[in-house]
Amino acid sequence: MKYVILIGDGMGDYPLDALGGRTPLEVAATPNLDLLARRGVLGLVRTIPEGMEPGSDIANLALLGYDPKRYHTGRAPLEAAALGVSLAPDEVAFRCNLVTLRPENSDLYMESYSAGHISSEEAKEIITTLEETLGENGRHFYPGVSYRHLLVWNRGGEGWRTYPPHDLTGQEVGHLFTVGPEAPLWDLIRASWPLLTEHPVNQARQAQGKKPANSIWLWGQGRPPQLPTLQERFGLTGAVICAVDLIRGLGIYAGLAPIRVPGATGYLDTNYAGKVAAALDALKEKDLAFIHVEAPDEAGHSGNLKLKLKALEDFDAQVVGPLLAGLKALGEHRLLVCCDHLTPLTLKTHSREPVPFIIYDSRHTREQNRSYSENEAQKTGLLLEQGADLLLRLLAPDL
Repeated sequence: MKYVILIGDGMGDYPLDALGGRTPLEVAATPNLDLLARRGVLGLVRTIPEGMEPGSDIANLALLGYDPKRYHTGRAPLEAAALGVSLAPDEVAFRCNLVTLRPENSDLYMESYSAGHISSEEAKEIITTLEETLGENGRHFYPGVSYRHLLVWNRGGEGWRTYPPHDLTGQEVGHLFTVGPEAPLWDLIRASWPLLTEHPVNQARQAQGKKPANSIWLWGQGRPPQLPTLQERFGLTGAVICAVDLIRGLGIYAGLAPIRVPGATGYLDTNYAGKVAAALDALKEKDLAFIHVEAPDEAGHSGNLKLKLKALEDFDAQVVGPLLAGLKALGEHRLLVCCDHLTPLTLKTHSREPVPFIIYDSRHTREQNRSYSENEAQKTGLLLEQGADLLLRLLAPDL
């Protein structure tokens, strides 16, 4: 039996007036997802435990079968693992975003949490400069993908209060720069400003009408988690295919082999075909493939309905459809399709409501009159209150 976990990050949403009270999933053309919903088990799962932030780290940890309240220590340590960075006992890993801040009168606004989706090549030049100039006193910067990077700091506070920048889009953030325990963090962010303002990469971006990466933003800090692998727990070998370091690092901790796909960007221009091919190839030797697609989440953060509909339709046509065709050649299989959390266009950030899932078993199909959406999943009456239980259901002898 082959197993696939396919995550469309942030696919779920709220009903929108612009769509006649329907959600993007109800409107988008997703014939392959609808086919799976008709022939598989459809329901809702709560991926965010009560009292925890609705982040992709927490949600995907649950979808891999780990209770976040027991195992979650922060997202940055997961990204450190993806970059091959080992943390010393006294070191704390921070997620280091490159962002665009906009001064306005005496205020400071988060104009872009991604510096206009800066390229990995441009970002690497900037992170290299930061390491050369600010990488001292127990601090080290490591380049990642696009706007997502890493700071390791032996004087960083594991318990400091930090803020996900994608939750702050369009908001005034200058008031967050406070004195107190977190003062060293804000001082370091301020120290990046003169370096980045004069950086050749930013000067070139501004000349081209692009948003500059004029600040770093530090958040999501923590120390390494202690996870038993999926092979230790269930005897499963597997691979993780994704574009973002967070998911890759989580897969590494779970014992999954990370597969890097050329052209996988985490945005709408990602290499969908390459991800599918990599997963199918891995499944020739391994038991499980965990495939993560970031594009719907990025579209949700932008608040752009057109982009979100395109991300959903591309996910269906370029990932779900080809994956189903390829799985037929591998024999018996089970496929779990889910979003990790909602990323509502009206919020431009994550929310904690239960998310719709499908479990499809190639051996036991049915035919029911329904499609894949939040509302249709709710109608089934199936709600898993513990996200980590979804993997147990996928692996159970009977669905």
